[in-house]
Amino acid sequence: MPGSAAVAIWCDVAPEIREEFDDWHAHEHFPERLSIPGFLRGSRWNSNDGGSACFVLYETADLTVLTSRAYLERLNNPTPWSRKMMPHHLGMVRSLCAVRASFGLALADTLLTLRFSPQPQAADGLIRWLSTDLLPKLPMRRGLVGAQLLQDAASTNAAPTAEQKIRGGDKSADWVLLVNGYGTDAVSRLVAEELNEAALVAHGATSGSIGHIYKLAYTLSTRP
Repeated sequence: MPGSAAVAIWCDVAPEIREEFDDWHAHEHFPERLSIPGFLRGSRWNSNDGGSACFVLYETADLTVLTSRAYLERLNNPTPWSRKMMPHHLGMVRSLCAVRASFGLALADTLLTLRFSPQPQAADGLIRWLSTDLLPKLPMRRGLVGAQLLQDAASTNAAPTAEQKIRGGDKSADWVLLVNGYGTDAVSRLVAEELNEAALVAHGATSGSIGHIYKLAYTLSTRP
């Protein structure tokens, strides 16, 4: 990843609003977010199974960007079009994350997102297994190009923003694993084998991890 922090967002978008939602994202919302100092790249991903789920990732220089006056000003003063679109972020999960490990620089068309929480007594071992043993090897595998480990870093005492109030409140993820690849075969095998539920629990995760595969729909980067 180009920076050390990110905003990770999961939601569902109803089919009847999806065309306008994508238009808003591409022509207003992404350019607005990427105009904020410290925002480096944004990407929108659609569910690989053709469903209504989507994933949005904003990559930033560091965590201070996510509490900056410029970012909070936008969150608390949404445009009229944003006010119209915010209620259509259904089942919203949004995490302001620190990048704890990152391997690989490429961006390919298929992305696994895996949300999980460590067992308190096994957290160190789980994170060490992911960041030291598993993830560094993934970008060298056929079909894979990158892997990142993110940790939610938002303050639980932060006041809800105007955008959050319009949406009705957001949930958050604890730890997030991202694996990027070309085509779905290599990513799907990883979900079925090394990163299946039983393997995660055996290495120290709580049960109930949430994994989903997405396809790249749109990306925008700031100019160097």
